[in-house]
Amino acid sequence: MDSSSDPGSSLSAFVSALVFNGVIFAIFVGIFLVIRNKLKDFYQKRAYSNAIPEKLRVEPLSSNPFTWIKTVYSLPDKYLLNKLGLDAYFFLRYLRFAAMVAIAGCILLFPILFPVNATGGAGQKGLDILSFSNISEPNRSRYYAHVFLGWIFYWGFLFLIYRELTFYTSLRQAVLTSPFYSTRLSQRVVLFQSVPEKYLSVEAFSRMFRGVRHVWINRDVSELEDDVKEREKLAYKLEAAETKLLKIAMKKARKSDVAGTNIDDYVPPKKRPMHRLKFLIGEKVDTINYARETLAEFDEKISLEQLQYNELPTLNSVFVEFESQDYAQSAYQSLSCEKPRFMTPRYTGIVPSTIIWKNLKTRWYQMFVQNIVTNAIIVFLVIFWAIPVAFVGALSNLTYLTDKVTFLRFILNMPHFLYGLVTALLPTILLAILMMLLPIILRKCAIYQGAPTTALVEYKVQGSYFAFQVVQVFIVVTLTSSATSVVTQIISDPSSATSLLASNLPKASNFFICYIILQGLTVAGGSLLSYVGLILYKVMGFILDSTPRKKWARLNVVGSTAWGTVFPIYTNLFVIAMSYSLISPLILIFLAGAFVVLYLAYCYNLVYNSVPGLDLQGLHYPRALYQSLTGVYLGNVCMLGLVSVGKNWGCIVLQVVNLVVVIFVHIYMKNSFAPLLEAVPKSLNLSKKGISSKATADMSPLPKVVDSESEETDMMQGYKTETGSETDGKTMTLLQKFIRPDLAYSVDRLRYLMPQLLEPVSVTPDQAEGAYQNPAITAKAPFLWIPRDPRGLSAIEVQKSSAVIGISDEGAEIDEKGNIVSYGLPPEYAEPPVF
Repeated sequence: MDSSSDPGSSLSAFVSALVFNGVIFAIFVGIFLVIRNKLKDFYQKRAYSNAIPEKLRVEPLSSNPFTWIKTVYSLPDKYLLNKLGLDAYFFLRYLRFAAMVAIAGCILLFPILFPVNATGGAGQKGLDILSFSNISEPNRSRYYAHVFLGWIFYWGFLFLIYRELTFYTSLRQAVLTSPFYSTRLSQRVVLFQSVPEKYLSVEAFSRMFRGVRHVWINRDVSELEDDVKEREKLAYKLEAAETKLLKIAMKKARKSDVAGTNIDDYVPPKKRPMHRLKFLIGEKVDTINYARETLAEFDEKISLEQLQYNELPTLNSVFVEFESQDYAQSAYQSLSCEKPRFMTPRYTGIVPSTIIWKNLKTRWYQMFVQNIVTNAIIVFLVIFWAIPVAFVGALSNLTYLTDKVTFLRFILNMPHFLYGLVTALLPTILLAILMMLLPIILRKCAIYQGAPTTALVEYKVQGSYFAFQVVQVFIVVTLTSSATSVVTQIISDPSSATSLLASNLPKASNFFICYIILQGLTVAGGSLLSYVGLILYKVMGFILDSTPRKKWARLNVVGSTAWGTVFPIYTNLFVIAMSYSLISPLILIFLAGAFVVLYLAYCYNLVYNSVPGLDLQGLHYPRALYQSLTGVYLGNVCMLGLVSVGKNWGCIVLQVVNLVVVIFVHIYMKNSFAPLLEAVPKSLNLSKKGISSKATADMSPLPKVVDSESEETDMMQGYKTETGSETDGKTMTLLQKFIRPDLAYSVDRLRYLMPQLLEPVSVTPDQAEGAYQNPAITAKAPFLWIPRDPRGLSAIEVQKSSAVIGISDEGAEIDEKGNIVSYGLPPEYAEPPVF
């Protein structure tokens, strides 16, 4: 069955996907516009939540249903950087960058390739008429248009990546050497792993490095950690049981005229909260009484273990605090040990709250073995996942199988719109569901590999999840979609397999156009509405939030973003579009539109509904830029295969030249920028600039160039010149700024973008003393929070439980109907120190 005999199937699938996703998008956005102002505490948490520190709060948005869109799009880079941090800022920059590359591709490719393809004479229908597949064999000289435009487009893209890498390294250095960052404790601390036993002492590190202030030698506290976790689990079980007891008492009070100040007057022993010590078969005990007795035993045992901490076995990892960032960087960048694989890996900028303590005891040979095992697991998963993904890819061209697989012919009798849904929407939804299951497995693999912090876990996940996205979402779907469309012809004439697959490869782009529409409309609209969180907030919260703490957390705690799984999804979309940009250039306009809408959704959520999370200083961005080059490689390889099948030897040679240039430039850029992505250059040390490391962050930004003010408010200009001063007394023109990013994006010019808080972050000596030791060593029992009731029963329970654990009934109430209202903060709540 020839594809041309199927009139407009690609157009039908495209229209169905566009209409369906457009309707879903309109519904999501419509609901959002209606309820946004009614649920400000949900949709603008950073403006209204009392859990957000003042310095991280944002101004509320206008209640006008449409002006907020302009506000979000016009937020300047400096504002985003200050409110979001480097990681989130660079994610938004990536969306902007990808959209502008796609728009530039449309301007360059559409005027030439559309006429070339449309008049190619192969007789394709629907969207396929605008793709490479519509060029017939007699017209193969037209391949030169694709090849030469590939030179311009792909080489120009390499230059744009160079500009972005220059911008990233300069901004990162400007931020890390600013007083706000350089005075942070985390910037003065280095983690050394695989430390030889002879160096596990304060004296050894003091002799090895200059400027050593404090040394934390990690010890094996696994038993203590287990006890602390069990105590915390039991404490919160007591909190829940106390709250449940008060609810039962209030329910009893509503039904009868019970009077008394003893809880037993309201709740008989058999009605008190109970639980089993072992699942299903364990002894059933009174939860409150058991918890009070056991918590006292835990406290005694944990206190003894904490006192004996220095007697525990040492691990082979050490945190070292230095007097300044300069000393820390000298140690970080130095060759520390005469033996291979020892005193490495090293890390700096680690935030204590992100440390995975169990991974600090991993030795270098264990890391080696664990890396082999996890990589083998990931490779196995890639192969295994290809089976269901291949099935999804086959669905996108299911019609072509009906020639031989007769039981599928009922599809041909479907209404035109329903047919489009089955072949376009269903595969994209199934593919999205399949890819949602992987992150859980990949994060466990990253932890098993020995990543010392949750931020580095996300960095590892970004690499593996991107590989899955490219292999499963792109390559497997492309090959299976192309093979499915010609399978009956291959069966009839196996010798034609190569030419048939090559001619049908461009048609797979129709599936990806539908997939991009899904991401750009349904996913973006759903992200804006946050319907999952909304359901948890309004429905599940009512069912699950049984204590004041849970209710308060539901209303006030703001989440952060897992960049390891967010970045790869959109990097892969960009890779797909770049790969098909020459074969089916129409895909670029849909990518540009999708990323513009996604930018709005993510910018809104990151600014108003999220807080800066795991701080990896924006390292996800350069990795995403390098990963984006996968699209250039795949695009070149696909084009090389297509011109090879057409036996156009001139195009084959030119295409090989293109591929060689890309490889050379890629390697050169990676080698050039790699050191700058890991360390802070010595030349930028603040003391060498005559600026004290203790200086305040009240540094006046350098004067801006003439056009920077207008650029700073233009959010969709992909290459704004975020410059901050003149260089050598000269004002650069726009062209100079574009072709000379080394000058336009110098560190001094970008300093005005760095976080400008009132003063550098500082910690007290007590905070610094225990900052980088396992929190189990100083852990205390949680402070419990129960609601106050009208009968005064909570006060009695507070008095009884306070003998073994801190507890309060202030800031929350339980009314006669049993409803909990929390109007204050949890008793132990305080803004944590920013390390």
